[in-house]
Amino acid sequence: MKSVLTVFALLCAVPMASACPSAPDHSEALADLLRQAQEAPNEYQARLITNDMWALWADAPDEAAQEVLDRGMRKRRAFDLLGAAADFDRLIAYCPEYAEGYNQRAFVRFIQQDYARALDDLDRALALSPTHVAALAGKAMTLIGLGRMEEGQAVLRQALELNPWLPERRLLLDPPGEEL
Repeated sequence: MKSVLTVFALLCAVPMASACPSAPDHSEALADLLRQAQEAPNEYQARLITNDMWALWADAPDEAAQEVLDRGMRKRRAFDLLGAAADFDRLIAYCPEYAEGYNQRAFVRFIQQDYARALDDLDRALALSPTHVAALAGKAMTLIGLGRMEEGQAVLRQALELNPWLPERRLLLDPPGEEL
């Protein structure tokens, strides 16, 4: 009986994943916001620009996905990490091509100090959205958490090239251009 239920669950998951529409294409708007962040005169202005980036990253493919994303983020903020992870699992099962599902699940795993699994999620998020500067910063912090300092510093430099005002810039050990 258990194998029949497993097969049924797998068959149901495929149509569910294919039902998710493509995520909105915000690539031009994000590129413009990254340019603005690079030109920002101060940290406050850069923070406002970053908030606009978050609004685009968190724009889910449809209403159902948005509801699950928002619920998971509320749970994460309330430190219901198991509930948040379950919501992000659902979001990823429904919308496997939506980068923010992976990024948010990675954040939960980072908080849980499950760095290896967080890194897997961040790599997937970045494969889907290569200029997701928050995922890059998260990857840098995750690599540092894994004790992979040189790799973490290199990824942090990549993130800072996109947005030099990231709060994680304070974790940079050496100024850009100098070898570790």
